[in-house]
Amino acid sequence: METKKKQVEVASRIGKLLRDHFGKGPEGVYVSISEPFVTIFLRRFIAPMEQVLLEQNDLLTIQHTRDKVMNRLLPEITAIIRESTGVIVDELYYDWTLEQYSGLLCGISHQAADRSVYTYPNSELVNEEVGHITKKAEKLPDKVASYLLNPRTLIIIRHGILVEIEKELIQLGFEEQLTLAKRRLEKALLMKSKQQFEIYLEARVEDIFVNWDFHSDKSIIVFILTPNQL
Repeated sequence: METKKKQVEVASRIGKLLRDHFGKGPEGVYVSISEPFVTIFLRRFIAPMEQVLLEQNDLLTIQHTRDKVMNRLLPEITAIIRESTGVIVDELYYDWTLEQYSGLLCGISHQAADRSVYTYPNSELVNEEVGHITKKAEKLPDKVASYLLNPRTLIIIRHGILVEIEKELIQLGFEEQLTLAKRRLEKALLMKSKQQFEIYLEARVEDIFVNWDFHSDKSIIVFILTPNQL
């Protein structure tokens, strides 16, 4: 019950924060606390002006604007998670699926936690498939690990994925442009392998989110799942 109370508090505060800064908040905010991970799934999150841009297929403008706002909000979101749950978030990622009006925030703590409780069948096959996809986009990752937090949430963490030209672009200040390009490319590649992932996971992949910490040469992928009925 205590965890449920914390989740409700985070959902309420994050919903209000987004509403205050975007003019319209998500219709649903779903929080999962699975230490060292905290995930916040946003449903039906689209502002009126963004809806107009979406109808014009101007996704890049929406993503650019959201990135500007979110960069200002990340410290406050981290503080909300810490105050409401006691989890100290050291890394915070976000991504959107604009066509589905959905979004995801994922916090990771460096505090000691037993990640082995999130093991699942076919994890090696999932990690291998992610490695193949990443190699197509940039290079084979140095390391891939994945964690099934609950039947609806799979987190995949990749280390060592940047090639030299990407590192140079980051040094030159093109981090935002690189993010926009990689987001579109990698999500398209992941979608092509969606059916294979669904076989391994015995679940439908309903949504895919991707983001990077370029300075740590690290990336996360989050699958939102619906388990197959027995």
